[in-house]
Amino acid sequence: MPRPIQTRGQALSFLFSRIDYERTAHSRAAASCFKLDRMQQLLERLDDPQLQLPAVHIAGTKGKGSTAVMVSEMLSAAGFRTGLFTSPHIHDFEERMRVDGATPSEQELVEVTNRILEVVAAMDQLPEGMQPTYFEIVTAMAWLFFSLRQVDVVVLEVGLGGRLDATNLCSPLVTVITNISLDHTAVLGTTLASIAGEKAGIVKPNVPVVSGVVAPEARAVVHEVCRTHDVPLYELGRDIELRGRKIPSGEMSAGETETVLRRGQRLEIQTPWRTWSGVDLPLAGEHQAQNAAIALAVIDLLDERGRSVSMDAARNGLTRISWPLRIEVLRDHPTVLVDAAHNVASATALIQTLEAEFPAERSVLVFAATRDKDFGGMLEQLHHRFETIILTAYTNNPRGVPVEQLATIVRERCSRNALLAADPQTAWDMALSSASANDLICITGSFFLAAEMRETIRKEEAPATVTP
Repeated sequence: MPRPIQTRGQALSFLFSRIDYERTAHSRAAASCFKLDRMQQLLERLDDPQLQLPAVHIAGTKGKGSTAVMVSEMLSAAGFRTGLFTSPHIHDFEERMRVDGATPSEQELVEVTNRILEVVAAMDQLPEGMQPTYFEIVTAMAWLFFSLRQVDVVVLEVGLGGRLDATNLCSPLVTVITNISLDHTAVLGTTLASIAGEKAGIVKPNVPVVSGVVAPEARAVVHEVCRTHDVPLYELGRDIELRGRKIPSGEMSAGETETVLRRGQRLEIQTPWRTWSGVDLPLAGEHQAQNAAIALAVIDLLDERGRSVSMDAARNGLTRISWPLRIEVLRDHPTVLVDAAHNVASATALIQTLEAEFPAERSVLVFAATRDKDFGGMLEQLHHRFETIILTAYTNNPRGVPVEQLATIVRERCSRNALLAADPQTAWDMALSSASANDLICITGSFFLAAEMRETIRKEEAPATVTP
């Protein structure tokens, strides 16, 4: 029997000792390790906490995390005790599981870790392939935490794919599939149709589906899966419509601008159930407006399923959103923003938002990437928008692409040269020295780079401590 955990540090040491696919290169071999029978047995040994709590289950290539936090905030604002499960974390492990915005206390983290410790030790003695992974353990811990807090509903972001993801043993009230593009191709397949099939693996009988999928071949797969399960499907652009979108600019009156949060937007959205007017969203970009439209359709469906959220509560919930690394502005003069774009589709959305909402005299790109991503395609999308490109490699994850490899891609595919920085701190110093007050510094290419540089910049912005 393992010795009981007594501190947060011991709990994290146990967790980080497990296999972690967020920190290893995805491959076909790794893909074969994704299966639900192991997770199912883990949860059964914990008395199936996931079956006791209704959920909103959200998959997709891009937008699933943003949509999850929107739904969560609106439910919390309506008075429902709401659990939110997302990944990966930015700074602290506990960020992955929240109840009404609050992360587990040290006592709660120790309690749920000890609850799972003996079960994991027993499963480690099973035949090869049945030892729980890091993400499976974390997902089970989240369910235990949500049970401990006695939540009313859980909003779950899928970790990878959907069909075989550890979250797919939940009991959803509504299922969501946000937009789909090529990503994690070594695990999910190399076509939009194959990826859509994996994402649509979360569809379940008697559970309505909200979809933001746009590409025809991916839409066709979602349609077929929903038809096979005989479940209603509500699609963005067909049943859910983004009718109006205003950003703070000359086209808005002074009164309107005052009520729209900085770098946010005001939306009008039509769902099959309600017309949502004057919805303020403190996130930039048309893609976030589309995510909000999906989230509001989810709220309307939940209303039909016994979880009523008033329009005022939903609006208030959306204005409370703080969602780091999603075109997040960290400072002005120069404007510095970080974004977790890590595939071609998200890089394209970033460029569209920068061009529409972030005018600047000159723009500086700080870029790093992960080895299993299409970083060449991302650089082809991004390089036109920036006068200066600084390439670096993050230090907090071993999957980073070497700087010299990125430089070769820029020379060969973008016909440009770039500045090279050995680490994010050096890249930040170079970016600051090359930017004037009216310029833009954009940090993107990887969630891990965005998180690491966000921490660096925030520490520099924090007021110095005065020693008496």
